[in-house]
Amino acid sequence: MLRIENAARTWRGPQDVRALAGVSLEVRPGEFVAVHGPSGCGKTTLLLVAGGLLAPDSGRVRVGGEDLYALPPERRARVRASRVGFVFQQFHLLPYLSVLENVLAPTLALPSEGAEGRARELLERLGLGARARHRPNELSAGEQQRTALARALLNRPGLLLADEPTGNLDEAAASDVLDRLEEFARGGGAVLLVTHNPRAVARAGRALRMEAGTFA
Repeated sequence: MLRIENAARTWRGPQDVRALAGVSLEVRPGEFVAVHGPSGCGKTTLLLVAGGLLAPDSGRVRVGGEDLYALPPERRARVRASRVGFVFQQFHLLPYLSVLENVLAPTLALPSEGAEGRARELLERLGLGARARHRPNELSAGEQQRTALARALLNRPGLLLADEPTGNLDEAAASDVLDRLEEFARGGGAVLLVTHNPRAVARAGRALRMEAGTFA
């Protein structure tokens, strides 16, 4: 589902920072892979490159067989919208929309028949059916993250990219979110998680440590 080949990325500035130093990684359908390491080691850059949000200086990124950065921007955006789901530490929910409307937000980029029915089904499965009309500020942190997860799953992606998804959650809510990521992988999806949380690392099927832009 995801293949990264020798990806390199340097952040340019008064003092250049080499965020990725020729990283290669494959995540297959059914795999749950965690990348961990100290702050500034390149984890989030890796995730952005994997999701088609940040072009590497060199190397190749394939999602579902598509060479992301060889595609024109419009086609790349459609691949990202249809095949990749993102879950972040900050939930990025729109405060003026209901829970259901937040889950349906991806249809603005990729209209999909039956999306509202799928959104309601996801909310029920994630224990949020009764919260569909609530606003984000009426939810707990765990409920907000489950809403964000439902949004990420709406377009039936094959790949989930998660950046510290448990960072703002208590232990019980964090465990619940990790349960959902495991469930997605067991269903044949691919999960790439970057985290500082040792409990999250322990839940993954494979763990890789990153240091100074490469795997240790």
